[in-house]
Amino acid sequence: MSVQIVEPRAAEPAPTPQFPLDQWYVAGFSWELKDKPIGRTFLNKPIVLFRTLEGDFCALENRCCHRALPLSDGTVEEGGIRCGYHGLLFDGTGRCIDIPGQTKIPGKAIVPAYHIREQDQILWIWFGSSSDSEPSFEPPQYDVHSSGRYLFDGDVYHYDAPWQLVHDNLMDLSHLGYVHLRTIGGNAKVHMNAEMKVEAGDEWVRVVRHMPGSTPPPTYTAAFPFKGEVDRWQEIEFHVNHLRIWSGAADAGTCDLNDPNRGGFHMKGFHGVTPETETTCHYFWSVATNPVRDPEETKQKVIEQSKMTFDEDKVVIESQYKNMLRFGDRPMIDIHVDVGPNRARKIVEKLKAHS
Repeated sequence: MSVQIVEPRAAEPAPTPQFPLDQWYVAGFSWELKDKPIGRTFLNKPIVLFRTLEGDFCALENRCCHRALPLSDGTVEEGGIRCGYHGLLFDGTGRCIDIPGQTKIPGKAIVPAYHIREQDQILWIWFGSSSDSEPSFEPPQYDVHSSGRYLFDGDVYHYDAPWQLVHDNLMDLSHLGYVHLRTIGGNAKVHMNAEMKVEAGDEWVRVVRHMPGSTPPPTYTAAFPFKGEVDRWQEIEFHVNHLRIWSGAADAGTCDLNDPNRGGFHMKGFHGVTPETETTCHYFWSVATNPVRDPEETKQKVIEQSKMTFDEDKVVIESQYKNMLRFGDRPMIDIHVDVGPNRARKIVEKLKAHS
């Protein structure tokens, strides 16, 4: 009798996650959560966000464990969030604490909860590499919102495009002269030929662009009393869960563009780009400025102009993605302005592989 020896199969490697894990992602702004819950999907996970009557921020799976109605269709009340179908009440940890008409609460009446933190009016949600993953570090600080040196406001956009296309757009501001002529643009040739420096670490990329002797664009002249030509700067800092962009200008020849305390007109932007799915994302932004006259009126002008700018970006990025789908895997070339975006993509790939 012959005996067939079957060699054991080697275990197949686990698939690389679609997104970096063991990370904080932006879930919203604290001012969004008032007396009603908000339902959003992050990294393919449906989440309900709410603030308790005591002021605590909470994040649960957006599904009642009884009959699967989204909890975002319910109401916030003392103790937690109540399902809008049969009235089960869940506290901030996801535990059911009340079932109308029933005193006994099943032990399985639990909804998964997520770690959520509020920092400088930004809400951060933790996505770990396992269901019981605990945050290993605190979410980023952003003192532009809390220092009192700037006036700011912000909003939320939804993109029908992958999150990294938004990264690409924010990391490369050479497009301003073509996409944003009505707002923060300016001379396209000046933008494309601006002096640019790129540096990178293990988990960050920084792009600095200087444009001395520029004509100030409409957004700038609407907000600041420039005397003529200006020296412009753009400083972009990429992290996997958000970007910080400091742009602005001063009257030509009046300040050192390498001085972190320079004067002039400032726009400090926070850009939280969080994947919804592989093909859609959320974009949480705020813009802060330093008005020298009519503070509230000037801030409002800057915010309105910023919204116009982001509307323009959204049209371009979503149209870009539609065309990418139309043409499939056709190759694309790189040019000199792609150094920053390409380095950011390498960081995302590395973090995904280590998740």
